Amino acid sequence: MQTAPFYDDIADGPKDGAAYWLKTSDGLRIRVALWHRAAKQGTVLFFPGRTEYAEKYGRVASILAQRGMATLAIDWRGQGIADRMVDDPATGHVSHFLDYQKDVKAMVDAARALELPEPFYLMAHSMGGCIGLRALHEGLPVKAASFTGPMWGIDMAPPMRPVAWSLAWAGRSLGLGASYAPGTTAQGYVATAPFEDNQLTRDREMWDWMKSHLTAHPDLLLGGPSLRWLSEALREMRVLHKMPSPAQPAITFVGDNERIVDVDRIRSRMARWPNGRLDVIENGEHEVLMEGPERRTKIIDTALAFFAASAGTEAA
Repeated sequence: MQTAPFYDDIADGPKDGAAYWLKTSDGLRIRVALWHRAAKQGTVLFFPGRTEYAEKYGRVASILAQRGMATLAIDWRGQGIADRMVDDPATGHVSHFLDYQKDVKAMVDAARALELPEPFYLMAHSMGGCIGLRALHEGLPVKAASFTGPMWGIDMAPPMRPVAWSLAWAGRSLGLGASYAPGTTAQGYVATAPFEDNQLTRDREMWDWMKSHLTAHPDLLLGGPSLRWLSEALREMRVLHKMPSPAQPAITFVGDNERIVDVDRIRSRMARWPNGRLDVIENGEHEVLMEGPERRTKIIDTALAFFAASAGTEAA
């Protein structure tokens, strides 16, 4: 594996952070970032959400490192500094949602090649939660999983659902799949939205920290999703909703003021997940890991305790 650029100036993670280029089976170049390779307790495979990038989870990696865990985070195809696939690099695009599983495969192969400590665990946020749920069905080699605000459905008013499906289908059918979904532009949400009443975090310092990333490294910016991405995401979420829950134990955290993903879908999934648990975070928005340090640490410690209990049950 070749070393890749790593923006240590913004990551605020463990001091041994490093990044690597990976090649997917369909020839795209993606990136992973690694922290605390010398860990003894295991490795967290971190699946970020749409628009995100590995360095955003440096502070999470710091807490995990203090608990003896390595962290391997990914830049999905089409975002971060991985290869982007359409002429407008600010468009969040994917040809087929299942293509993300090729990124997962490259990531797991990298974890093996780097001889990262096992057992492996999954932590996944938002879109990463959708990719992660599919990956668990596909045999992702993790002992347990943790999700935050998983994208198992998109929050929208019932009258808008058929409209969204129609627009996504029309854009795909008319060759407009690379066009922005209605209501979105090339300007990313964090780059343009005010802190007041934002849908991601109630912590001002974290909001300003995320915003500073895009000022320091504009190449990380990603705008709205394409019509093709929307079409593929809607199809994948519908298929996954009908599938049974995976065998691995899982804990899910969702803010009580979640306004981006469909909370009813999350409740439905966790109600039928054997060895599953749902924690609702009081005064929480979509990105509960981007709240202040005390809340972030508590969520991570709760997830790690769940992992440990799951491993103990499995061993017993």
